[in-house]
Amino acid sequence: MTNDISLRDRLARGPAVWALAASMTLIYSTIYYNYSGLILFWLEDPGWSKVLLAAGPMLAQLIAALMAPFCGRQVDQGRGPEMLLFGPVLGAIALTALAFITEPWQWIAVWAVIGVAQALCFYEVGFAFLIRRLGPAARAAIIRVTLVAGFASTIAFPTYAALGNGPGWRLATLWAAALTLLLVVPLNAYATRTIRRHAPPPLQSAAAPAGEASTAQSSRRAMILLILVSASCSMNHWMIVTYIVPILVAKGYSTALAVTMGACLGPAQVLSRLGLMWAGNRISNHRGVMILLCLMLLASAALVAASAGLVFAVIYVACQGAAFGAMTILRPGLIADVMGPENYGSNAGKILMPTLFAGAMAPMIGAIMLENMGFEALALLSVLLLCTALFSLHRLKLSARQG
Repeated sequence: MTNDISLRDRLARGPAVWALAASMTLIYSTIYYNYSGLILFWLEDPGWSKVLLAAGPMLAQLIAALMAPFCGRQVDQGRGPEMLLFGPVLGAIALTALAFITEPWQWIAVWAVIGVAQALCFYEVGFAFLIRRLGPAARAAIIRVTLVAGFASTIAFPTYAALGNGPGWRLATLWAAALTLLLVVPLNAYATRTIRRHAPPPLQSAAAPAGEASTAQSSRRAMILLILVSASCSMNHWMIVTYIVPILVAKGYSTALAVTMGACLGPAQVLSRLGLMWAGNRISNHRGVMILLCLMLLASAALVAASAGLVFAVIYVACQGAAFGAMTILRPGLIADVMGPENYGSNAGKILMPTLFAGAMAPMIGAIMLENMGFEALALLSVLLLCTALFSLHRLKLSARQG
C-alpha cells in the first residue's frame, strides 16, 4: 500500500502531469481565449454586432454546462482518456470550420461544436481523471496543471494580435486548429496513457473503512451546499472581473492603469497556486476554501473604496486573483472530500452544471446592474453571494460532522 501511494505521488509530480499541464495551456489558448484574442478583428470582418458575436461563446459555455454531468459519468466509467483525446480533435475540426464562415448561422453552429469540445477536454474532465487515478495525490497534480495553464491568456493574446494584424484572423484560426491537432492530442495521449498504465482506479467505497462514511457523504443536502459554494463564487468573480476596466475608469483611473490592474489578475492567480504548491497538504481543502472566500470579501470591500487610492485597487486584484486562482484547485478536492472519490466525476458534473450557468450569466447580470443600478448595487450583490457561500460552507462542515 505504501508503495502504491508513493507511485501515485511520483506520478503527480512526473512528466505525464506536466504534459497534461502543457496540453491544457494550449487547448485553453485555442478554443477559449480565441474569442477574446480575435474579437476586434471579427468586429471588422465579417463585421457582425457584438451581441451576435457574444452569442457564440455564451452558447458554448451553456452547452458545456449541460454536458457536465454526462462527461462526469463517462470519467467514472473509465473513459476520461478517450474524452481528452476526442475533445481536441473535435475542437480542431470546429476551428478549421470557423476559418471559412461567412454567415451568422455558421458562427453559431461552430461555437455549438466548440462547446462540446470544451466539455470533453477542459479542466473538469482532466481533474476528474486525475482524482480517479491518483486519489489524494491528485491535488499536487492539479496544482501543477493550473500553474502552467494559468499562462494560457498570456500566450494567446499577443499571438492572436500578431497573427490577426499579419496574415489575418482566418489564418490565425487555422493555426490554432493545427496547434490543437498536432500538439494537444499527442500530449494528452502520452499523459493519459502513462497515468492509466501506472495508476489503477481506486477501489469501490465498500472497501473503505467504516469511519470514513461521514466524509464520503452523497446526500442531496451536501450536493446543494456544494453547488451554492461553487456557483456563488463563480458569479461573484465573473460579474465584476468582466467589467473591471470600466469600473476602475469610472472610479477615476486612467484607461492604461485600469487595463494594467486587470492584466495583473492572471499573475495573482499563478502566485496563489505557487503558494498552494509550497503549502502542500498542510491546509485542508475546507479550511482553504474558507480562507479564499474571506479574501474575496476583502477584495469586494477594497473595490468599493478604490476611488480613495491605488492601494485599494491593488488589494482587489491581489485578493480576488489569488482567491479565484486557488479555488480552481481546492474546489475539486473539497468535492472529493465531501462526496467521496469513487463517483467524483458524476458528482462534480452535477455541481459544475449550475456553476457554469452562473459563470455564463454573470456578465449579463453585471452589465444590467451597472447600467441600471450602479456599481454599489453590484458590490452589494457580490457580498451577498460570498456570504451565501460562507454560510453554505459552514453548514457543509456541520453536516459532515453529523454525517
